[in-house]
Amino acid sequence: MSITDPFLWFTEWFAEATRSEPRDPNAMTLATATPDGMPSARTVLLKGHDARGFVFYTNTLSRKGGELAANRRAALLFHWKSLGRQVRIEGAVEDVAAAEADAYFASRPRLSRLGAWASDQSRPLPARTELEDRLAALERRYPGDDIPRPPHWSGYRVLPSRFEFWQEAPFRLHDRTVFTRDGGGWAVSKLYP
Repeated sequence: MSITDPFLWFTEWFAEATRSEPRDPNAMTLATATPDGMPSARTVLLKGHDARGFVFYTNTLSRKGGELAANRRAALLFHWKSLGRQVRIEGAVEDVAAAEADAYFASRPRLSRLGAWASDQSRPLPARTELEDRLAALERRYPGDDIPRPPHWSGYRVLPSRFEFWQEAPFRLHDRTVFTRDGGGWAVSKLYP
């Protein structure tokens, strides 16, 4: 592991979490904020990461989609309790390319793809039967596997400008390593626990 490259450090920790976490090692808290600074957090699933950033998918008309449209910055938090580790990531947000969103959407289970069409995510639902009726109508409309990606469903990539790697230690003397973007590279520092 290279101490100078936070992406490599994350990849190593993520691989360990994938082997040890009992469920959803790719679960991450996504924090967004309204233009006036009201924070909002929820758990989403990491669907890809590389040297460009960290990708998740959602309904762009949802609350988080609206917040990201107005304020193109976000924070992520991975917490792997079984390893006593967490990773915090902060940065700007960009939309993934349409081809990337299409490819991921096509890989999802059929009912998940239909659900992306049926759900007005984050909006009031008068009765559960309304969602079920929409889903049934979509199953009739798309009887096969050819289900296009809805125009309101896509992905976002968080472009890190800051990482913090936190490792639990006895007596709360935890190890905290911070990487901050420094031109084309990264500045590395430690924080008190």
